[in-house]
Amino acid sequence: MSVVHFPGGDRVAPKPQASKTLLTFADVHKRFVQPDGSVNTAIDGVSLDIAEREFVALIGPSGCGKTTILRLANGLIVPDAGSIRIDGRPPEPGPDMGFVFQAFRLIPWANAQANIEFALESLDLSRAERAERARHYLDLVGLSRSAKAYPAQLSGGMKQRVALARALAGEPRVLLMDEPFASLDAQTRELMQGELLSIWRRLTPTVVFVTHSVDEALVLADTIVVMGAGTVLETIRVDLPRPRLTVEMRADPRFLEQRSYLWNRIRDLVLTDPASEFFGRNLNE
Repeated sequence: MSVVHFPGGDRVAPKPQASKTLLTFADVHKRFVQPDGSVNTAIDGVSLDIAEREFVALIGPSGCGKTTILRLANGLIVPDAGSIRIDGRPPEPGPDMGFVFQAFRLIPWANAQANIEFALESLDLSRAERAERARHYLDLVGLSRSAKAYPAQLSGGMKQRVALARALAGEPRVLLMDEPFASLDAQTRELMQGELLSIWRRLTPTVVFVTHSVDEALVLADTIVVMGAGTVLETIRVDLPRPRLTVEMRADPRFLEQRSYLWNRIRDLVLTDPASEFFGRNLNE
């Protein structure tokens, strides 16, 4: 059960039916020591349950701990206190965890297929099996005809599709995505959102998706987690019907109400954060 805010009151709503908890954060803390010796508290007592096959979006001001949550979930870093469990076990980097970054991070001297095959080398697969799996996931993201193209020959959207195929090729249970579409133009971004949703419906991984876009969170997620200053401030169930990538849904009063609520929530967090360059500014003038 998670506390859910709907404009007009709080209530408790269940997770999606027939889904068990897969990823759990229990009172997690994480600090980083800066070069000058000061300590930055990135995560401060986060508790969070994410269900199997759930699509969760993390939103909040810059520096509030969203990316740190992904790194902790992947086992790239460990908490200073508290516990993280995926299906009852501490997380560790590997094929169960796919990671898609904002930067494409493709190997420039390898073609699209070779980039994906490289990510599969740690798995118990023959060379032929790696090649077949790479071809399958390139086809899944609509890039089978670009398998032999090098990153410099691909558009931004195509590069991100290669990065997505690379993360999916390990067939992870959890897909972690750190602002993967932030560098794309608006049209390509919406097309990639649709592509991601189509793949998610077919493969049903659990997705944890970091974004600064309220619209993107509402279009994609089952659950939106609002973060601020390293803590979870609010967990919101998105009960809007799918599909949401339509003009009609974006004009729906329910969508507009939730968008307005979330936008004002994030705006207030930014304007009241002493570390923000917008702190104390009156943007209504």
